[in-house]
Amino acid sequence: MSDDAADPKRKLTADEVREAPGLDDWRHLLRGIRARFRTGDFATGLALVDRIGAAAEEADHHPDISLTYPEVIVTLASHDVGGITSRDLDLARRISGFAAEAGVEADTSGLTQLEPGLDSSAPEHLAAFYAALLGGEVQDGEPVDPSGQVPGLWFQTPPGPDEERGAELPPQEPEQRWHLDVWVPHDEGERRLQAVLDAGGTLVSDAEAPAFWVVADADGNRSCICTRLSR
Repeated sequence: MSDDAADPKRKLTADEVREAPGLDDWRHLLRGIRARFRTGDFATGLALVDRIGAAAEEADHHPDISLTYPEVIVTLASHDVGGITSRDLDLARRISGFAAEAGVEADTSGLTQLEPGLDSSAPEHLAAFYAALLGGEVQDGEPVDPSGQVPGLWFQTPPGPDEERGAELPPQEPEQRWHLDVWVPHDEGERRLQAVLDAGGTLVSDAEAPAFWVVADADGNRSCICTRLSR
């Protein structure tokens, strides 16, 4: 890593994160890097979380952790810069080392982050409602749950009737207000797309792939499979 990239206050690009050494257990999703460790039982997971907690306190840099019976999921981001920094990469490598010492394997398959989107021509009138509904607050015009219990919600202004709509939104299709942006690792996008197609979905557009693919269910409801590539 260059001296510039090692600056603990500099936000790294998606390419820098992906190419950084020692991060085989981790994948960059929407705004953080995430790993899933298959602990197999609660006691092993709790012991791993204890070691992660001690390292986080030592580094004064704290991840989000989900502990369930069969696994531990860890997400790292530097909220002060709104992205990934060398602090996250350093702590991620330490966490991977703890897992390896405990004989716990990482599993990057199936890592997912969900981001619902709502089309609205006047989103400024909706943010407070959804913040109240979801138990969160409005940040930068969008409802956010600081506790992380529900995913963030973002607003998209749809094209007007006289604007070019593009291949991913043909004029003859009915308007859709809600859609799901499903963030997956950079090496998972095509596999997730194939799984959707095998399950009866259709590919609406791959014009922006591998940044995202637009897919639809049997009723025509569209969603996007998103990665950090080509952004």
